[in-house]
Amino acid sequence: MSVFLSEEANEICKNYIRNNHEIIEIKKTHHVYDAISSHADIYVCKIANTVVIAPEQVELIQHDLRYKRVKYIKGDSNLGFRYPENIIYNGVCIGSYFIHNAEHTDERIRLKVKENHLNSINVKQGYTKCNVVEVDHKSIITSDQGIAARLKESEIDVLLIRQGHVVLKGFPYGFLGGASGRMGSTIVFNGNLEQHPDFNMIRDFIKSRSIDIIYFKQYPLEDIGSIIEMPRRDI
Repeated sequence: MSVFLSEEANEICKNYIRNNHEIIEIKKTHHVYDAISSHADIYVCKIANTVVIAPEQVELIQHDLRYKRVKYIKGDSNLGFRYPENIIYNGVCIGSYFIHNAEHTDERIRLKVKENHLNSINVKQGYTKCNVVEVDHKSIITSDQGIAARLKESEIDVLLIRQGHVVLKGFPYGFLGGASGRMGSTIVFNGNLEQHPDFNMIRDFIKSRSIDIIYFKQYPLEDIGSIIEMPRRDI
């Protein structure tokens, strides 16, 4: 397996991931504002066993993509510096659903969603992946009330938590989805999850799905643009 991860992620988190996975480090660019400039979920959208990647990032990591045999498609859209031009790839798949602000989704992503027969759910929150912790194929954690309300119409179970309590440099707070990612049957949190006021609810919700959690008490929770796991493609 390979994992897309910010080059600026904490070394403690990186070292844990390296034990079982190969890391593809997302490189910082000047195409988006500094706080999110190396965030995987800004440049990479995972759909089934394929990722759609922003052209600006493909140029920087294409050697790793080939060497680590990751199946990818180069996106059609270039990113813009600020919202909403920087959310084009920030959608998320949960089971048979694709969730994003449909007004700003890259065309290559739209095509892959149709190809995989996914049901699209349109939400107002453009930083969709940032705001979603994928627990399993039918359950998520989010602090976004709009996402939670829209998913009530689907088969997805939602744990709504308090906003904030996650570091994002230069901003009042980041998002728990951006501070985490599922790797196999474990959800990894980048920092000390125990510091979150809803820790007990989060832990119990995840464990009730027979999924493990890993977090690092040595430093605060920080939004690093998600941890995105990808299988190798067949040769």
